[in-house]
Amino acid sequence: MRVLVTGASGYIGSRLIPALLERGHHVIATGRDLEALSAYAWSDRVEHRHLDVEDTVSVHLAIRDVDAVFYLVHSMGSGEFLKRDREAAEYVAAACAYAGVGRVVYLSGLVPPGELSDHLRSRLEVEEILLAGQVPATVLRASMVIGGGSLSFEVLRRISDRVPVAAVPSWMDSRIQPIAVTDVVALLCAALDGEPRHRAYDVGGDEVVTYAELLERFARAAGVSRPRVPVPFAPAAVVGEAVAALTGVPRSTVRALVRSLSHDMVCAETDVHEELLPGHDYLTIDEAITRSLAARTGATEPGGDLQGEAASDPAWVGTTWRLS
Repeated sequence: MRVLVTGASGYIGSRLIPALLERGHHVIATGRDLEALSAYAWSDRVEHRHLDVEDTVSVHLAIRDVDAVFYLVHSMGSGEFLKRDREAAEYVAAACAYAGVGRVVYLSGLVPPGELSDHLRSRLEVEEILLAGQVPATVLRASMVIGGGSLSFEVLRRISDRVPVAAVPSWMDSRIQPIAVTDVVALLCAALDGEPRHRAYDVGGDEVVTYAELLERFARAAGVSRPRVPVPFAPAAVVGEAVAALTGVPRSTVRALVRSLSHDMVCAETDVHEELLPGHDYLTIDEAITRSLAARTGATEPGGDLQGEAASDPAWVGTTWRLS
């Protein structure tokens, strides 16, 4: 199958491409900066195309003569990102219909009840646009993705590295159903099998924990001890600023992540287990964390451990320094 991957240099895209190649697909890697794609071990095994999802002409020129499109582009910034994401999804949906693409696969986020953060609302808007399009769209809704280089995982890592006391606001009692990046990639690949499925699936691992429990599991796997101090009235905005300052992760990105923590991020249905990847054994939280902490750096290379890091990850990825 001829498969086009948007966001090829991103966290998921760069790890998906080796898995697609291993399954025998012809891969077209896209990005704004084609020179940046040459840094990947898979670069000489894929076709390169320029694609800027904010430029409708660029989108139409890139999306042609392909059977499937993986849409893996998300904004985590501030300002006009909702409008940008909405327009980009509209451009991609229109280009896929015009080019006769067979299916679109989109990685979205779980949709909790209640008022959504801008980040979650944007993900939902994008999937609604794709599902309303003429091309069958398979949407995978995931919550926290565990893996070296994953934004949410790296925030956990840096909090454990840099903060000697675990401050736990009351809203961190919200529940979450994390999933390992290895399992996310397996599900994305499975979305190419059989007839296109035009629907959204909730995806998560087999365990549901609170955010506070997840912090404890991470600290245990990392071999650190962090006493918990309840801070029941700490607002998410203040916590977001503090976490950004402590971790060194871009502020707008951390703010979006922290605002999402006030929701329960748990799968509402499990159809994916029967319809997309039946019989699949999902990594446990402890297995996923342990492998992600193993300091392996070949996640984007053929045969590399997807749970590990990659040389192409941002500079803020990886262990920094630890207070014991």
